[in-house]
Amino acid sequence: PKLSFAVLLAVSMALGSPARVMAAMSDDPIKEWILTEGKATQITGTSSIGGGCINAAQRYDTDAGSFFVKTNRRIGPAMFEGEALGLKAMYDTKSIRVPLPYKVGSLPTGGSFIIMEFIQFGRSRGDQSALGRKLAEMHKSAKSDKGYGFYVENTIGSTPQINTWTADWIEFYSKHRLGYQLKLISQRFGDSAIYEKGQRLIEKMHLLFDGAVIEPCLLHGDLWSGNISADANGDPVILDPACYYGHNEAEFGMSWCAGFGGDFYSSYFEVMPKQPGFEKRRDLYLLYHYLNHYNLFGSGYRSSAMSIIDDYLRMLKA
Repeated sequence: PKLSFAVLLAVSMALGSPARVMAAMSDDPIKEWILTEGKATQITGTSSIGGGCINAAQRYDTDAGSFFVKTNRRIGPAMFEGEALGLKAMYDTKSIRVPLPYKVGSLPTGGSFIIMEFIQFGRSRGDQSALGRKLAEMHKSAKSDKGYGFYVENTIGSTPQINTWTADWIEFYSKHRLGYQLKLISQRFGDSAIYEKGQRLIEKMHLLFDGAVIEPCLLHGDLWSGNISADANGDPVILDPACYYGHNEAEFGMSWCAGFGGDFYSSYFEVMPKQPGFEKRRDLYLLYHYLNHYNLFGSGYRSSAMSIIDDYLRMLKA
């Protein structure tokens, strides 16, 4: 995109020549996008707003509004491209509020960035009932005709999340969720006990789905309290997704650190009715995230994962 004459003139006065202007702009692709496609003529300030253990986050204030920018100095743009596709898919459902992604790119010094809509958060995490209802509306409205999976591989935390399109949910969840995490644990920690027991559970897992109607719904995929907020109007906002199309109940897999209450579930099930066997399957979806936490943070999460597996092996007489 071409710079407007006004922008060129303003930066030229600061840097001395049009050639130096263009060189400076190309050295900073974030500012370049904001001052061209972002329709800003001036960046009035930047401020760090934290970020997680993986990425840095900044707010860019301009005369065309504010932008939210995440950067990672270590890895290429594939992770942010997966995030942007997920955000856009959720945004297009016109159900629950998510930040609209604008641009993903590479940093000239190595690493990558994503620019997205800046949402001013309110003082509270919002209304649990509204969160449950709007999340259910997203699940109800966004279905896939390709089966279970997603358009690209993405990440859950920093663990790769395999999203190969699969026609059958039980096969998908067995192979690309539980099976993949168990394989990583075996490779990283040499934990053959949890691997072997986990494989026994996978073989019997289909028994937990008797009577359930399963459809490939668009999932946020990593819905815990750190990824849930509310805007200045109190409407719920979800962010930092690990999207894929899956069984809607898998969305509650991080409920052990999401703080979902009774109002959340009752509002959710008014829109997406509870399926037979929901309670029996609940821990199956927790297990994926406990296994991932074992992979990410070490053996402190092993006992929680093993306890779930042992309980299911007893229940299923496996």
